[in-house]
Amino acid sequence: MKLPTTPEGWAIHLSKLVKIFHDAHGLNRFPIRVAPIAEEYSRNVFPDAPITMVKGLDLSDKFEGMLMPNPNQIGEWGIIYNSAITSKGRINFTLGHELGHYLLHRHLSPEGFRCSSRNMLDWKSEHGQVEAQANTFASYLLMPLDDFRQQVRGQEISLALMRFLSERYEVSITAAILKWLGITDKRAMIVIGRDGFIDWAWGSNPLFKSGIFYRARQQTVALPEQSLAARRDSSIDSQTGVVHPKGIWIGDEEVHEMTIFAPKSNMTITLLLYANSPPVRFQTFLEDDNDDVVEAYDRFAR
Repeated sequence: MKLPTTPEGWAIHLSKLVKIFHDAHGLNRFPIRVAPIAEEYSRNVFPDAPITMVKGLDLSDKFEGMLMPNPNQIGEWGIIYNSAITSKGRINFTLGHELGHYLLHRHLSPEGFRCSSRNMLDWKSEHGQVEAQANTFASYLLMPLDDFRQQVRGQEISLALMRFLSERYEVSITAAILKWLGITDKRAMIVIGRDGFIDWAWGSNPLFKSGIFYRARQQTVALPEQSLAARRDSSIDSQTGVVHPKGIWIGDEEVHEMTIFAPKSNMTITLLLYANSPPVRFQTFLEDDNDDVVEAYDRFAR
């Protein structure tokens, strides 16, 4: 049997095997448990290089997980996650990420991979294709497109829906939002804030093509003063959110903001929903310069 070569291909291949097994035994398909899949599959398909250990260790807070060769047994591999992490969703995604490294990249780095929290956010990067591929694999494995589309079809987009998805697939809310942004035809963006500034942001294709995006990693950008993320007003249900008038968030148009606060890390997770169509003045611009906008977007995505 010819084995896959892409992150998506590997994830779809394993997802099909998991579905067949769960259907045959009458088990729930989700959440997908990465550890037994990694050990069983690698032992049967790669007997000369099996994964023989998946465990948590107390790592530095800089690290989420590792794929490491066994120093005492040539050929064996181990997946390690940071046991200090309390979020099951983050741990499960980390396991998927490291399994992605094993399937796709172990021959590129015989000494293994040490992955930071920043690596877990590298979904598209010219300088981080290895990490981006591992994240793509984990996303497709843990949140298969067929089921994900079924769960969001006809649903109102809200943080409550994203929380439901994160629990169904046992991933972080951030991972669930990023997955949705990758398939939606809506204009939307996730903004991660830290200490009052935008740490990073990522928008859907339709939003980016309408010219709205932050260059937070190239520039220091403060959270908008009147945003829920910056104000932290306890009298407002931040997860239901508010519709801001134009001028609060980027884009010079009304924006529906919903925000989750993580007090321990002084971090905010914000979901921004824009109107399905950009303002008329921008639509005219797109009609005139659509090729340039699409070309710029394609360069950015690559």
